Order: sequence, then structure tokens, then C-alpha cells
Amino acid sequence: MNIHFRDVQTGSVEARAILEIAEGVFLNEVTILNIDGETVVEFPRKSFVGKNKRTYYIDIITFEDNDKRIVWELEVKKAYREWRKTNKKVLVYEENKINGGSQ
Repeated sequence: MNIHFRDVQTGSVEARAILEIAEGVFLNEVTILNIDGETVVEFPRKSFVGKNKRTYYIDIITFEDNDKRIVWELEVKKAYREWRKTNKKVLVYEENKINGGSQ
């Protein structure tokens, strides 16, 4: 499986991934999150509002069992860590360095 990442860094979102699950078949919008310092993989979901005005979610990709889902998550996390080694985060401002003027 080929995995391509795009840096996002908005809130808890670290990156977005596109997974090539078969030759020429892509799964878009796999989200890499940083929740309490832990890397979390979130697969895409479709949401819709029902007649009762409640929002419902449907997983775009369904796994036969939870073990297969965990294997995919681990594979994406491993690829993300390798990608992050060569694509460091760029900080616009460092903490304690913003004082309103140049030094």
C-alpha cells in the first residue's frame, strides 16, 4: 500500500493521507491527529442529518474485524512517522520568543 501525506497542522490535525489501496484505487481524507501527544489515525466518514434532525455517521471503509483495522492504523502510523522524519514541522513562532520587536 502506498501512502502519501500532506501537512496540515491546524488544531489537533497533523496531516492528511491518501492511501493507494490497489493500483489506481485511492482512499482520500485519512486524517492523522495528535490527541494528548498520541498519534491517532481517523478514517473518512460520511455524515448526514436524519428526519429526526440528528446527525448520523457512516464509515466510508469497513473492516471485516477490528484486528484488520488496527493493522491498517499501525501501517499508516508507521508510514507517517517515517514521513515526518524527512518533513519536519515548521514553527512560525517559537514560545517565549515573541516580544513585539526584533533582537
